[in-house]
Amino acid sequence: MGEPTPEELKQRFLPRLREELASLRKASGETAEHRKPVELDQQSVGRLSRMDAMQQQAMAAAQEARRHARIRALEAALRRLDRDEFGWCDACGEFIGEKRLDLDPTTVRCRDCAK
Repeated sequence: MGEPTPEELKQRFLPRLREELASLRKASGETAEHRKPVELDQQSVGRLSRMDAMQQQAMAAAQEARRHARIRALEAALRRLDRDEFGWCDACGEFIGEKRLDLDPTTVRCRDCAK
C-alpha cells in the first residue's frame, strides 16, 4: 500500500483539524470569565474562599495556555495541508505514517526521528 496523496490527506484530516480548532476556540471564549484576576474583597469573600478562587483561576490559566499551544499546532497543520507538506517528516522527509497521524494529526516527525 502506497502513501496517500496530498488530496487524500486533505479529505481525511482537514475536517478533523478544523473541527478541533473550532472547538478549542469556542472553549477559550467560554472560559474567559474563569481566567479573570480574583478581586480582593474581604467583606464578601473569606481568605480560604479567595485562595480557592485564586487556585481555580490559576488552573484555568494553565488550561488556556495548553489550549493555545494546541491551537497553534492545529493552525500549523492546516498550513502544511495547504502547502501539501502535511504528513511528511520535517527532519528526514519521509512519510510520517497514517497510524501516527491518526493519533495526532499535528505531529511533524516520523517515529524514528521523534526518538
